[in-house]
Amino acid sequence: MDYQHIEIRKDGPIATLTLNRPEKLNALNRRIMQEIIHAARSFEADTETRVVIFNGAGKHFCAGADLSAGDAEGERPDVSTRLKLRRSLSLGADLVSAIYGMDQITIAAIHGAALGGGACMVTACDFRIGAEGSFCGYPEVNRGMNLQWVGLPLCVHLIGPSRAKRMIALGRNEDAPTLLDWGFYDEVVPRDELLERAMAMARDYADQPPIAAQMIKQSVNAVVSALDRSIMHMDRDQWMLTAGTDDYREGIKAFFEKRKPEFKGN
Repeated sequence: MDYQHIEIRKDGPIATLTLNRPEKLNALNRRIMQEIIHAARSFEADTETRVVIFNGAGKHFCAGADLSAGDAEGERPDVSTRLKLRRSLSLGADLVSAIYGMDQITIAAIHGAALGGGACMVTACDFRIGAEGSFCGYPEVNRGMNLQWVGLPLCVHLIGPSRAKRMIALGRNEDAPTLLDWGFYDEVVPRDELLERAMAMARDYADQPPIAAQMIKQSVNAVVSALDRSIMHMDRDQWMLTAGTDDYREGIKAFFEKRKPEFKGN
């Protein structure tokens, strides 16, 4: 696959995957999502790479799903029936699951914003290092929709149910000190030291015996996420429900009009 919006660089046992759509704040359209999925799965056959760092080019890690009207680069799915629509909604979950299921240790190096789908991506990584001034949030509720992409349980695993409810249900951005205090971030460093620190952490894990380290990662993930799949197949059904409401249409309209939405429960 020819990558248009991501770059992969390898330095011995460490690879860096960079979201490279800075003119769109690395927002996730279908094309970039397909590229990330392909790249993540390509590491299954790579036994030399032991750690993968995820970062973003430009001012932000990732602004979330691309809500702009056009998607000229990604093939539009056929959504002519509800069945076809439901199946087309699996791409986001496939993206997050592809990252979460990688054999290699994964580190997210976050600067600027990691919002919505971007926040889901970083929670799918094993570790998160945030730059000073960075922030994360789930704005979906402010658009009148639920959190999709298997993102809800990953957030709960990191910060617990009460803080996850607060973070997701209020849809507010949380700053780096708060995210560190909650356990969402593992470290916070100055912006100009972010990639250096991510690389140092990567070297620590790359020096470990890869079979043991990867089995430990997979076992921990299996323990904490054992029940995730039993319920999170429903997140696309919840989106189909919320997407049919007046509140959803109001939330999207308000977003583009840069105003506070008025939700009425319809």
